[in-house]
Amino acid sequence: MGPMTGLVLYAVIWAMTFMVAIPIRLQTQGEAGDIVPGTHKGSPQRHDLKKKAWIATAVALAIWGLTAWIILTGQITLEDIDLFTRFGPGPIEERGLGG
Repeated sequence: MGPMTGLVLYAVIWAMTFMVAIPIRLQTQGEAGDIVPGTHKGSPQRHDLKKKAWIATAVALAIWGLTAWIILTGQITLEDIDLFTRFGPGPIEERGLGG
């Protein structure tokens, strides 16, 4: 895994983690009883996005570290997850046709 691949993998994991964290402990205007005219009662009153972004960063770093370790050490390979042999045969050297 190259540096750019690692960066993209971290960005994807961070975005997914952040999207999961956003609705946690979200207080809506309807729950707070203070609805601003012109807004929906489901609009957020208090969202704490900065705190959730930091939490998502820490959790994503841990998930990314585990994922990068699995990829770099080869603990899980494509052959391990290819249950229906959809990836086809390996390179020519693996098939015994190389010379």
